[in-house]
Amino acid sequence: MSQEIDHREIWDTAIASDLVGKILLVGASYFSADGTFIEQEQFYGRVLSASTDEGIVLELEGSRLGEEFTLPPDTRSIYRAAAGEYKLRSTGEVVVDPDFTATYNVQKHAG
Repeated sequence: MSQEIDHREIWDTAIASDLVGKILLVGASYFSADGTFIEQEQFYGRVLSASTDEGIVLELEGSRLGEEFTLPPDTRSIYRAAAGEYKLRSTGEVVVDPDFTATYNVQKHAG
């Protein structure tokens, strides 16, 4: 985790309120308990709600149209997206000018 993320508040109310109704592009990398890379997932959708109680709820678009996905209630990895085209490696889809991006590293627990 970068130092910049470490020093941000876990929940930024201003970012959270700005997310609702916007397109969020998400990249998640998954690692085993020993740190070995497993896979990467990319998806995007419109933010339906954002709260500390229920997390950040997305209505997915593109190849996952109609699915809902809930991210944890943590805004530290969410940033305004630069204008442009973003190509999803896993599906080849191109997302044009999303409002925000988020990246997550998910490590499985030993056991």
